[in-house]
Amino acid sequence: MLAILAGVTFTPAVAARADAQLHVIEIDKMKFGAAPAEIHVGDTIVWKNIDLVKHTATARDGSFDIDLPRKSQDSMIVKTPGTVEVYCRYHPGMVMTLVVTA
Repeated sequence: MLAILAGVTFTPAVAARADAQLHVIEIDKMKFGAAPAEIHVGDTIVWKNIDLVKHTATARDGSFDIDLPRKSQDSMIVKTPGTVEVYCRYHPGMVMTLVVTA
């Protein structure tokens, strides 16, 4: 299943870069791994749950909600610049921030 990051609604979408990158964010021991230092529109984020329990990568602004059963992964293509707060619906104390630039 491919989830799309809609981004911050007040920021217009921009064209994807030709040199798009692949970023992997691992979830383990009830924590999100470190957010990539640089995320650009057009990049792909792979959410990889290597934990023993189910998690989600859910945007507080409602722009994406990726369900991740244990030992699974899913990916999304970043479409819009902005700052997105991410949490796990099952474990709301699990949080991270993604900053996407054009």
